[in-house]
Amino acid sequence: MTGPQAPEGPLHLLSRAAWQSVLAAGAISLVVGVLILAWPEATLTVAAIVFGVYLFVSGILQVVAAFGTHASTGLRVLAFVSGVICIVLGLFCFRSELRSLLLLALWIGIGWLFRGIAQTVAAVSDPTAPARGWQIFMGVVSALAGIVLIVAPFDSLEVLTVVGGCWLVALGLVEIFMGLRLRKEVQGVPREV
Repeated sequence: MTGPQAPEGPLHLLSRAAWQSVLAAGAISLVVGVLILAWPEATLTVAAIVFGVYLFVSGILQVVAAFGTHASTGLRVLAFVSGVICIVLGLFCFRSELRSLLLLALWIGIGWLFRGIAQTVAAVSDPTAPARGWQIFMGVVSALAGIVLIVAPFDSLEVLTVVGGCWLVALGLVEIFMGLRLRKEVQGVPREV
């Protein structure tokens, strides 16, 4: 006969819910990507708002996920900083001064670069991370996509929106898969006594 189980602490509850943040980020990425691909002729203002919303929400979800991981403090801080940077970049997309495709591409590139670095470092340094291979892959691809946008920003809104839309659809699908894998792994972990 087993005794009563100890109540879960706030960090344990957050870690059990981290898969929901990853799944939500994937669903948002997928929806935003499909919307962008459905209207590639969107104006720069609409593109800035759509990407701003994506960066802002993605940043919030990264900040939440940073508190829900079992990674070391340094890695959680890195994920938190990455999330805050995405939030700030998302807010900059709403400013009226950002009417230039070059600036929009740079902001998006910086957000993807920081997110990719944070995700890669976190997955590489934690051999017990769920879906570790997928996290490393997506982190490297995100960082490379960010570098491409920073180094060679596109001169056409249609090209940026199509490439960005395709990238968000791919990212969304992988994040949804990772969220479901994380859910399966977290639910398989017995509660601590």
